[in-house]
Amino acid sequence: MSDFARLSTREPLTSKVAFAIEEALRTRKLVPGAKLPSEQMLGEQFGVSRTVIREAVRMLSAKGLLSIAKGKGIFVRFCDAGTVADPLHLYLQMQVDRDCALDVVRARQIIEPSIAAEAALKRTDADLEKLDTDIVELRDSREGFTKLASLDMAFHLDIARSSHNTLLPLLLDPIHRLMPDIKSSVYKTVDDARDSALVWHRKILENILKRDAEGARIAMIGHLKIAEKHTLRMLRAQRTGTARPHGRT
Repeated sequence: MSDFARLSTREPLTSKVAFAIEEALRTRKLVPGAKLPSEQMLGEQFGVSRTVIREAVRMLSAKGLLSIAKGKGIFVRFCDAGTVADPLHLYLQMQVDRDCALDVVRARQIIEPSIAAEAALKRTDADLEKLDTDIVELRDSREGFTKLASLDMAFHLDIARSSHNTLLPLLLDPIHRLMPDIKSSVYKTVDDARDSALVWHRKILENILKRDAEGARIAMIGHLKIAEKHTLRMLRAQRTGTARPHGRT
């Protein structure tokens, strides 16, 4: 348990308390699962009111760092991927509009070929099975465009997981969460989008299966070049008013 120093100024006390507790988490003076002192004890340590402590705890709880168990106390949360990815995804949702669809695709062109190469070197048999299942589910799905887009992106995120680098899925996940809306619009506009995705997904998987890192990288580059062309067609159709009605979603 961390002991906190009294605050010396009256400037935004809630933010100062929150920062001090967050710093204790960063330096691992407080570890996941640890119970914090009571609001009263924290108030005494910081030299502030319980109201200030309560607001600081709420701030950190909203960030996914603390959890409040009624009748039990305040605890440090065990962070998962969502703790990191969700705020970034929210930021991207607020900042990126449909006109930035090409930026999203081009960001993927920079990142994903190298991830595919790494997956080819590090994948397990279980990873191969999951990637094959992703392809089959996309091929066999009879659901709407939004579901197709989700299945499409699942394959790419599972490639990142197959790299067995814990940072790569975290980097991709917020970007990929933007893709279903973009990709579903592509599926509505480009008749052969699913067939194209299936062909390229299979090429990528074949190279990952062979542990051919360069082949996997090149296949991903080819796939994302086609994705860029499809995105351009979708944007052009939207600008000219020739996009098909939404139909299935």
